[in-house]
Amino acid sequence: MYDVRPKKALGQHFLIDQNIAQRIVEQLSPDVESVIEVGAGTGVLTQYLVQSVLDKFHVIEIDKESIAYLEKHFPMLGERLIEGDFLRTDLIQFGKQNMAVIGNFPYNISSQIFFQVLKYKEQVVEVVGMVQKEMAERMAAKEGSKTYGILSVLMQAWYDIEYLFTVHENVFNPPPKVKSAVIKMRRNAVTDLGCDEKLFVSIVKQAFNQRRKTMRNSLRPMLRPEIIEKEVFNKRPEQLSVQEFIDLTNLIGGQITTYRYPHCSPDGSRNASGSCD
Repeated sequence: MYDVRPKKALGQHFLIDQNIAQRIVEQLSPDVESVIEVGAGTGVLTQYLVQSVLDKFHVIEIDKESIAYLEKHFPMLGERLIEGDFLRTDLIQFGKQNMAVIGNFPYNISSQIFFQVLKYKEQVVEVVGMVQKEMAERMAAKEGSKTYGILSVLMQAWYDIEYLFTVHENVFNPPPKVKSAVIKMRRNAVTDLGCDEKLFVSIVKQAFNQRRKTMRNSLRPMLRPEIIEKEVFNKRPEQLSVQEFIDLTNLIGGQITTYRYPHCSPDGSRNASGSCD
């Protein structure tokens, strides 16, 4: 039997509770046409996925030891087992619609996984995943909550997000120092935000990067005198719903101004100077 050593650099904490593993897989909706497991590790989810969705199932795993283990224990995967980095994978190759992503996501890249999903939001209709409990709470938080933030707004613009259940540390090898949680994301009916999406992302990021300030202070460089006194700018970012951020984007984008607003890519990357140019 292959021994897969959990690697700290890869954020690996292998789930060892079979009941929880089965419960996670059972959250997948029957209408999805393809399923991608991210980071299968020792196959605790894989064993149930091959039983239920083998004909539409692929595994993307970056760890060579895990690849060797999975090849031995799940030979039926064949070419469906892919050695690679999910964050650098073109998901179109797995289908153009009704795709689901599932996994016990490494905590150190979980936000990047969600931004990768967002990039393929027209294909990925569902995500079922284990993440750090605090991140799950942020993802599902509504306006007015202290945990409501950038991920909450950007993901909820396109997905309905449900916090399913909490998972304790002792069901992992090695046990993480924090509790975990399973969330389910399901694509909503939105096909167009009705605003400049790049500006929307930029406004959300700039506002929450200075979340203690009012919108007027955090967004001041974007604002012309004729709108700066509007009531919405008295609020702090956690008080605005997704729709209010969309409305705000249209308000700011409609200004007659030569201001060139900063563009952050959806994954939050910045240029060499540190700005979102």
